[in-house]
Amino acid sequence: MKEDMYSVEQVADRLGLHVRTVRGYIRSGRLRAVRIGKQYRIAASDLDALTGQAPAVSPGRGQAEVSSIVQIDGVDRAAADRLGTLVLTSANTGHDQARPLRVQTVHDEERHRMKIIILGGPAATAELLHLLDAVLNADNGLLDREVSDA
Repeated sequence: MKEDMYSVEQVADRLGLHVRTVRGYIRSGRLRAVRIGKQYRIAASDLDALTGQAPAVSPGRGQAEVSSIVQIDGVDRAAADRLGTLVLTSANTGHDQARPLRVQTVHDEERHRMKIIILGGPAATAELLHLLDAVLNADNGLLDREVSDA
C-alpha cells in the first residue's frame, strides 16, 4: 500500500494557507513531515491528522479514544496559565505522533475554576492524568490554592 505524499506547496494550496504557515506548522511539530533533500514531504495521513479527519482503520484493528474533562476548583489565572503550559507541553512531547493527544484548557476567572479537556488514546491520556494527579497533590507551589475573593 503506497501512501500519497504532498509537498509544502500542495498542502498550503489544499488548506488555503501561506507556504510559510505550513512550514511553521512543520517546525513547531504541529504537522509531521519528512525532509527529503531540501524539501519536506507530508503524508496524507499526517495531513488528515492536522485537519482532524479520521484516518481509515484497517479491518480487525479497532482504535480506542478517551475523552476526559478534568475540573479543578480554586485556581487563579497565574496558576491556570502554569498548569495549562505544563499540560500542553506534556501532551505535545513523548507520545505516539500518529495519534497525538488533543488538549484544551479553559479558565473561569469568576469561579476560580479550570477545566482541561483531553482527547486521545487510553495510554497517553492515562499518562497525562497521572501527571495532573501528581501535580495537584504535590506541595510544589505550582498551584497556589489560596484564592482571594477580592
